[in-house]
Amino acid sequence: QVQLVESGGGLVQPGESLRLSCVASGSIFIMYTMGWYRRAPGNQRELVATISGSAPNYADSVKGRFTISTDNAKNTVYLEMNSLKPEDTAVYYCYARFRRTVLGDVQDYWGRGIQVTVSS
Repeated sequence: QVQLVESGGGLVQPGESLRLSCVASGSIFIMYTMGWYRRAPGNQRELVATISGSAPNYADSVKGRFTISTDNAKNTVYLEMNSLKPEDTAVYYCYARFRRTVLGDVQDYWGRGIQVTVSS
């Protein structure tokens, strides 16, 4: 069984930082992409950042403030969030695309989400 488990969310003040972590567990043959999406109240889920190999991709709204990284040996993805703004408040979802076996399909997996609240 595959699980993506997020950690590190919480309540911070504007300008502060948080670091999110997500561990993918279960049978994973090859990992293609890991990343983060978010959903703010009343909005649709949107991309925050993804990383394939060593190539990151960021939403314009977080460029220069957020940094995505991975520990491939641990199937873990991190999101370092600096200079947080109230508009960053959302539920953050971990995402991973991988193949579970050598002949298996490439599939997308999601975590349950973790709340990040930026408020004074």
